[in-house]
This record gives sequence, C-alpha cells and structure tokens, in this order.
Amino acid sequence: MQTDRVLRNLSAILQAAGSGLEKAVRCGVFLKNMNDFAAMNQVYGKYFHSAPPARSTVEVARLPKDVLVEIDMIALE
Repeated sequence: MQTDRVLRNLSAILQAAGSGLEKAVRCGVFLKNMNDFAAMNQVYGKYFHSAPPARSTVEVARLPKDVLVEIDMIALE
C-alpha cells in the first residue's frame, strides 16, 4: 500500500531535518476510501512501535495526483 511509501518519505524528511519518526507528536491521515483503514493501520503500526503520535483519520473525495493516502505530520526537532 502507499502508506509504506508515504511514511518512508516522511521519515527521510525528518531525518534530513535532524529529527525522526520517534519525535512525531501528531499525524493526519487522509484516505480516499475508509475501507482501506485496516490495511493502512497495519502498515502505520510498523513505523510507530510504542507511544504512537496522536492521529486523526478521515476519508476524502479526492487527493492530489489521485493517490490513495496522504499523511501530514508534526514532529519535534
């Protein structure tokens, strides 16, 4: 699923900024289809083993470039 690619990209961005996924405090997940929630959640859980950040998940009608998932993240340095 695209969730893995999104979280790898976010991890790389955070590392380049001197941070990391372990410093994430909030994520917003936007799914094209809420039926994909279980699959997204399974992949998401592999990246946040303990103390996952606060998260909201919503279904949206359309995402840029017709992707299936988009995640925004707030993290500490």
